[in-house]
Amino acid sequence: MSGNIPMTPSGLRKLKEELKQLQTVERGKISREIEVARAHGDLRENAEYHAAKEKQGHIEGRILDLNDWIARAEVIDTSKLKGDVVVFGATVVLLDPDTDKTVTYRIVGELEADIKKRWLAVTSPVARALIGKRVGDVALVRSPGGEREFEIQDIRFEDPQDDEASPAP
Repeated sequence: MSGNIPMTPSGLRKLKEELKQLQTVERGKISREIEVARAHGDLRENAEYHAAKEKQGHIEGRILDLNDWIARAEVIDTSKLKGDVVVFGATVVLLDPDTDKTVTYRIVGELEADIKKRWLAVTSPVARALIGKRVGDVALVRSPGGEREFEIQDIRFEDPQDDEASPAP
């Protein structure tokens, strides 16, 4: 990822919370683990020490990534968005004409995507097919599994306080 990273206010808040947890809790915990392992003697054959050092490396790497993402975050307040066109932050209700079932997705930043919540990354094939469309339009989704059509039934912009809840199916 390069350039700005679009995300919702709650997405930025979650990144900052994770960063704080890693810096204030996990760093201290791993330092203590390393000290305990060091006290066990010869470091060349000390698996506990090597595992703790490896874990420390993962934590420090994650801290670097989080700092980078936070610095490049372009926060888009979805509560201020309105309209009848699918854009970043929209919650979109789609009808699959093949199955006659509806599905609801929310378009979010790559770092916030969570298929269990039905939050799609703005760069995903489905989201790219939906951007710019209106209610009643048919979106053609091209994916590795083939082409599928979805009819847009509804577009809404939900309050950021709803970010913790999964959109209704």
